[in-house]
Amino acid sequence: MSTSPAAPATDGAPQRHEHVLVVGEALIDVVHRADGSVDEHPGGSLANVALTLGRLGRDARLATWVAPDAHGDAIRAWLDDSAVTLTPGSTGAGSTSVATAHLDAQGAASYEFDLEWRVPAGTAPGTGTLAVHTGSIAAVLEPGASDVRALVAAARDTATITYDPNARPALMGDPADARARIETLVALADVVKVSDEDLAWLVPGTDPVAVARDWLALGPALVVVTYGGEGALALTAAGEQRVTAPRVEVVDTVGAGDSFMGALLDGLWDAGLLGADRRDALRAVDTATLTRLLERCAAVAAVTVSRAGANPPRRTELTTA
Repeated sequence: MSTSPAAPATDGAPQRHEHVLVVGEALIDVVHRADGSVDEHPGGSLANVALTLGRLGRDARLATWVAPDAHGDAIRAWLDDSAVTLTPGSTGAGSTSVATAHLDAQGAASYEFDLEWRVPAGTAPGTGTLAVHTGSIAAVLEPGASDVRALVAAARDTATITYDPNARPALMGDPADARARIETLVALADVVKVSDEDLAWLVPGTDPVAVARDWLALGPALVVVTYGGEGALALTAAGEQRVTAPRVEVVDTVGAGDSFMGALLDGLWDAGLLGADRRDALRAVDTATLTRLLERCAAVAAVTVSRAGANPPRRTELTTA
């Protein structure tokens, strides 16, 4: 498997041959805003990550669980517009899942869910799969969660494993139980991205950095803690690196963490750090590379929060592209 960064195409975007396999939910977000307005649009944490990768010019393949209904059609059209490919079997659901988001006056979202999650039969890394990414609902909601864990464990032989817990308290039950399930996947991952809010829910009253250090000790090469508008902190065996976030006017935070995660995968790809045979290089990532990577992730997330819904930027919108 080649692990060098993709060569640029004639329009400045990377060529689309090697790919990231994203495994998890795609759904319809029904958003209730503080001003009383309501709108619907496609979303889902893992779909948002795949969408971000597609908009950054990467070959992203999403293994998900939607139906051949109106909502499923809307999701497929949305993903197709950003060149995201659905893997075979992803349209086998009886109905497409729905998440209802309630935004407060600051644009922060809380969620309620009506969904079913399964991994499409036959989902597995293939030739050219540099990384497998999963997280959020897909990694904890049965019957799909057990299949996700098995897939991730098997994929470590050939691909980088990346994981974002993206906690959903309405679905994940007791935080202590959720933490046990989450840390099983942390131990299998090479890269973990987690928000300070997730850690505050999972381990209340504990410094998020202390939890992140514990997670790093479980096996990942890189753990990144995001702090919303305050930036992010990366932890590796060599030390810790903090970056600030650009100051923007926040419209809402929907999809911000997912776009950060997509940009993180894109940056690791650019740096030639994806693929199982690049695991040692990932562990040895230097400070300058890590700082540059995180600053771009924060810039991508800043664009996302500056406009409504999970609407990450395209590569051409980024001055550093």
